[in-house]
Parts: sequence; structure tokens; C-alpha cells
Amino acid sequence: MSAPAETQPARTALAWQRTGLSVLLVAGLLARGAAVQGTVLLVVPAALAAVAGLVVLGVLAPRRQRSTEVAARTGGDARASGPAALATWLVVLTGLCALGAELVVRR
Repeated sequence: MSAPAETQPARTALAWQRTGLSVLLVAGLLARGAAVQGTVLLVVPAALAAVAGLVVLGVLAPRRQRSTEVAARTGGDARASGPAALATWLVVLTGLCALGAELVVRR
């Protein structure tokens, strides 16, 4: 049994928020690592991850929420590959920042 259609926009919005908050969490961990290690170079990946998280939370998530709500009201299709692809790339960028920070710390 599937959930009512009215709950889909809310679930989608929460998923986008979780994604943005997860990216910000990684940025926070990278910033903590920079502070603990005393390595200024680690600030760069932390900043990149923070910007990625803010883009997801501040730009992509609200746009996606509005388009999902409109689609739910009008019976249209809310699937848009552009924002999802950008969010995916931002999450990948965050992972690469974490990997780069790990390589810097291990040197």
C-alpha cells in the first residue's frame, strides 16, 4: 500500500534537507579536523563542502520543494534531472573533499 499523494512533497523536501545537512555535517567534521591538526590546507575542503551543503539547503531544496508542491496540486510530473544531478555532483564533491583531507592528514 502506497502513501497518500499529499505526503510526497513533504517526504521529498525532508530528503533534500537531510542531504544538505549531511553535507554540512561533513564540512563541520573537516573544519574540526583542520582545527585539531592545525593544518590550514584542510580549511579549503571544509569550505568547499560547506558551500556545497549551503547550495543544497538554500537553493536546490527550496526549488525542488516548490516544484514538487506544484506538481502535486496540478497532477503534473515533478521529476527534474537538473537539480538532482547537481545535488549528486555536490555530494560527490564533498566526498572528494573528505578524501583529499584524509590524504593531507596522512602525509
